[in-house]
Amino acid sequence: MFRTKLIAGVALGVLLMAGQAAADGKKIVAVSIPAADHGWTAGIVYHAQAAAKEINAAFPEVEVVVKTSPSATAQVSALEDLSASRDLAALVILPHTSEELTLPVKAVKDKGTFITVVDRGLNDPTIQDLYVAGDNIAVGRNTAKFLVDKLEGKGNVVVLRGIPTVIDDERVKGFEDGINGSEMKVLDIQYANWNSDDAFKLMQDYLAKYPKIDAVWANDDDMLVGVLEAIKESGRKEIKYALGGNGMKEIIKKVIDGDPVTPVETPYPPSMIKTALYMTVANLVGHAPVRGAVKLDAPLITKDNAAEYYFPDSPF
Repeated sequence: MFRTKLIAGVALGVLLMAGQAAADGKKIVAVSIPAADHGWTAGIVYHAQAAAKEINAAFPEVEVVVKTSPSATAQVSALEDLSASRDLAALVILPHTSEELTLPVKAVKDKGTFITVVDRGLNDPTIQDLYVAGDNIAVGRNTAKFLVDKLEGKGNVVVLRGIPTVIDDERVKGFEDGINGSEMKVLDIQYANWNSDDAFKLMQDYLAKYPKIDAVWANDDDMLVGVLEAIKESGRKEIKYALGGNGMKEIIKKVIDGDPVTPVETPYPPSMIKTALYMTVANLVGHAPVRGAVKLDAPLITKDNAAEYYFPDSPF
């Protein structure tokens, strides 16, 4: 979180110093993000709108337009409308899915638009001028290493995936790498769409199918909420750990309170969209070209450091 704030602060500082040199006409920066259909995306929308308001107020030569979409299909349509109706200087996009948005984003790129991708990378990374994300491999790996250590390298685990995206693949790869060499056994791994209700139903299926589960990993905290409710309703007592990821404030509070089933967490802050937007605009008005990838750390959050990651007034 500190690193996120530092990068955003540096980028905003560059923008403020460059604010006196206004360009001719508005430089349009489109922000295309999923609608707030769960906690993490609610955080994304919150931080994107906050950054847009700040930038539009500070720089009259820039206009940031934020568009939310409830599905990949809707996001493709929104992107086509934005590109057809505006001369986009830059696009900051968090794709609903990597596969469905890769070619539409390429079409925008081919018009000369600067492309910043956040969180879910495109299937063709050469389209991206700038990529800002958390360390998804570390999210999975650090969680897995905790379980291997606490379960002494043995145990039955069930895993809940999100949706088919690059970041989901990376989290699962990190988890698999983390348990590699141990005697931990993944009994089942299925998609629950980063959705609490879907995760609740899937966890009920896991509980009915497997008589002994030592640990559960839901690779997103919205899913973890559903998992914990299903475990509670089942009355099952053998499950030692149920862990998630992303840093939802309700889960961080569990860590602070010393919850024995959810004693650790990994961060993946939605404020990364704000960092990405600041850095993108710096390319346009700050004479500070930035290319490549920015990866935010994902250290294990424990009771000792959880207070640093707890923001009770945030939407996530």
